[in-house]
Amino acid sequence: MKKLVPGLMLMFMALLSAGLQAQDVSWISWDEAVKRSQTDKNPKKIFVDVYTDWCGWCKKMDRDTFQNPEVAAYMAENFYMVKLDAEGKEPIEFKGKTYKYIPQGRRGYHELAAALLQGRMSYPTVVFLDEEMNMLSPVPGYQKAKPFLKIAMYFGSDIFKEKDWETYSGQTK
Repeated sequence: MKKLVPGLMLMFMALLSAGLQAQDVSWISWDEAVKRSQTDKNPKKIFVDVYTDWCGWCKKMDRDTFQNPEVAAYMAENFYMVKLDAEGKEPIEFKGKTYKYIPQGRRGYHELAAALLQGRMSYPTVVFLDEEMNMLSPVPGYQKAKPFLKIAMYFGSDIFKEKDWETYSGQTK
C-alpha cells in the first residue's frame, strides 16, 4: 500500500500538469501586440482583456473562460491576446499619443483603458480590435466559455463583416 500511494500521487500530478499545459494562454503586452500587428506578414486581430487586480469576476473569467482548451486554442490562432490593467501606472504610447494613469479618489484609471472601454469603466470588459488596431467592439461583463467563443468567432472569423450580431446569434431585435 505504501508503494501504491506515491505512484498514484505521481500519476495525479502528471495528469494535472498535462491538463494545465494544454490550457496555457499566451498573453502579450500592448506594445508587443502593436509591434506584431505592424511587422507580421499576416497580422492577427487584437483581443484586449481589460481588468483590475481587485475584480473577482475578472479572475473567474481567467480561470473558467480563457483557460478553457477550446477558447484558448481559438484565441491563440486568431488573436494577439493582451491583458491591460485598467489601473496600470505605466504610460503607453499608441498612434502618436501617450496614454497615462490618472489618479482619481482611492483608485485611478489608465487613459488607454478608458479609451478602449469608451468611458464605461466596468470589469471585466474585453475589447476586439481589427488587424489595423481599429475598434470592432467592447464586450462588457463576465462571459462563460461557450458564449464567449461564439463572440470571439464572430469577430475572429470576420462574420461581423457579413452579418449583424442579432442574425448571427439567433437573437431578434
